[in-house]
Amino acid sequence: MPDKATILPAQKIYMMLLAIITWQALALQFYIILQSTVGYSKIKLATNFFSYFTVLSNLLIALCLTSILVSPSSRLGSFFSKTTVQSALALYIFIVGLVYNLVLRGIVTLTGLDWVVDNVLHVVVPVLFVIYWFVFVKKGMMKYKDGIPWILFPVVYLVYSMIRGSITHWYPYPFLNADIHGYSKVAVNILVMVAAFFVVGLLLIAVNRSMKQK
Repeated sequence: MPDKATILPAQKIYMMLLAIITWQALALQFYIILQSTVGYSKIKLATNFFSYFTVLSNLLIALCLTSILVSPSSRLGSFFSKTTVQSALALYIFIVGLVYNLVLRGIVTLTGLDWVVDNVLHVVVPVLFVIYWFVFVKKGMMKYKDGIPWILFPVVYLVYSMIRGSITHWYPYPFLNADIHGYSKVAVNILVMVAAFFVVGLLLIAVNRSMKQK
């Protein structure tokens, strides 16, 4: 979507539907976790829930779409209307879908509503938001240096996950579990993840620049 541009009717409908899908999936996933997990306090369950990069990425997308639709002139709406911000979210949710489907799918067997919600967060939202980015985000305005700040959020998240994991011995993803793999192996995994964010970010910028609107 162009910065500060009028939202077209078709775009508004797409954004509304995607925001609703994302909010509902997040709420259902949290409800399922509260109902199916035993031995943890609700505070710890909530903290664990918001310690997943998948959840944080989906939450940012829901906030992005909602703030633009509800209050585009607000500080939050203006921030999320920026091409670079929406491109960063496209990067994050693309990596979510990529890593889950290439590395994590099948580790846990899911059925019923749990399976549906899991696939919405890891497949449906990533695909729909990347399509949104491809169709509606303003083209040809980004520079390659714009991708550098995009790495900050994943790096902070990974550092947080390792610090919290060393204290609680709970890690959101198997490849971050230093108790099992050791810190040397996990450090390599983290470097690979950061490199993936950087490279895919550059690719997104290259695609955006190649589609400059005339």
